[in-house]
Amino acid sequence: MNFLSLFVLIPVLMMGGLFLAKNLKQIRLVATAGASLLLALAVGLVVAYLGERAAGNHEEMLFAAKCLWYAPLNIYYAVGVDGISVAMLLLSAIIVFTGVFASWKMEFLEKEFFLWFCLLATGVFGFFISLDLFTMFMYYEIALIPMYLLIGVWGSGRKEYSAMKLTLMLMAGSALLLLGILGIYFLSGESSMNLLELAKAHIPTQAQYWIFPLVFVGFGVLGALFPFHTWSPDGHASAPTAVSMLHAGVLMKLGGYGCFRVAIYLMPEAANHLAWIFIILTGISVIYGAYSAIVQTDLKYINAYSSVSHCGLVLFAILMLNQTAMNGAILQMLSHGLMTALFFALIGMIYGRTHTRDIRELGGLMKIMPFLGVCYVIAGLASLGLPGLSGFVAEMTVFVGAFQHTDTFHRVFTILACTSIVITAVYILRVVGKILYGPVTDKHYLALTDANWYERTSTVVLILAIAGIGLAPLWLSDMINGSLLPIIQHVKL
Repeated sequence: MNFLSLFVLIPVLMMGGLFLAKNLKQIRLVATAGASLLLALAVGLVVAYLGERAAGNHEEMLFAAKCLWYAPLNIYYAVGVDGISVAMLLLSAIIVFTGVFASWKMEFLEKEFFLWFCLLATGVFGFFISLDLFTMFMYYEIALIPMYLLIGVWGSGRKEYSAMKLTLMLMAGSALLLLGILGIYFLSGESSMNLLELAKAHIPTQAQYWIFPLVFVGFGVLGALFPFHTWSPDGHASAPTAVSMLHAGVLMKLGGYGCFRVAIYLMPEAANHLAWIFIILTGISVIYGAYSAIVQTDLKYINAYSSVSHCGLVLFAILMLNQTAMNGAILQMLSHGLMTALFFALIGMIYGRTHTRDIRELGGLMKIMPFLGVCYVIAGLASLGLPGLSGFVAEMTVFVGAFQHTDTFHRVFTILACTSIVITAVYILRVVGKILYGPVTDKHYLALTDANWYERTSTVVLILAIAGIGLAPLWLSDMINGSLLPIIQHVKL
């Protein structure tokens, strides 16, 4: 068995272990052991991948393997990774690992919660290792379906409404995506769903013009593309902490990764001719999300609208169709995944103590819970792009790449997108000043405790990853750049 399949097998085995677990201690043991194995596997994959590249292996996809699954449609279970998917797998493993510790105190249907959590993780990992369009779409659906129950059962607030809204909008995007995949399969002339084989074929230009929007919007719905983003804030606000972390940290990245790997790579001519339409939409996402975050008073809604802005920046950079901007897009996916997971983890920890997410009812928390307060400041500084943290590296690469276009249209939208940095600084500093400093707004808060060991484990791992990318980004950037070259050459044909 190809070892990449372990990324799918381990969550499946975790589900088997959880099913047999008899108490909360055993549930925690299974979840922790499985998440630790996934993280170790992801780190091992990074080392093995870099070793293969250093040894001179220039294959587009490494560790590739395939097995015939359904002969009538030429569907294979095909797996393989390049530097981009390796980075996404590492991100996913970190978020799953920290999400388990963030859910340590789950006290309602614990077994069922972690079962659905593992199923979601199975879909995410399977999506990033897949080289077959049908298999990729199958894992995509496996990742989306658990969200309804995870929010509807274990969520808070208007959880049923949020879960249904999220499910309906994402399923509508999946319907568009399925139409696009079928169009690629039947019109490519290859009768294959393998990404590498389809990239070598030439989908008729006229067909690309109607398939590209279907695929880009289908994936873009999950990437919070305007105006299909409205499910995202409600979904984030109602989801339990670990689900918010996995949802914003990884699940939304499936949208950006799919747009890049399928829409841009397989339909380069349509991408070059239609990119301007989606640049306008993603530019609106970047500015609209940032301005919307300013007027929110709920901590989760602030971070949710911030995610709309930052994920809009990912799609914006992908559509620039040059190596620097696309490199920035992948770095932005990694950076946003880590810092938004940290934000949601901290918000859950604060809410678990104060029982409110309204910034008007919070204040002076730095005196009471200094560890959580310092972590929140670090997350905020990463979000607004402080040098030395991952946000700065990602955003600077995006904007430098976008500004390489010399025409007025691209430069105007790049400048508009740059203004989101200022807007982000406004709402981040406003929230940090309001909830952490000043007088304690409620005397009952004085009896609250700071972070526990499992909360510290979750937050410290995320902070180390954020600082690691910010302080030593070159190895990661080089790994991504090496995998971008064949894609850029294909897009520029």
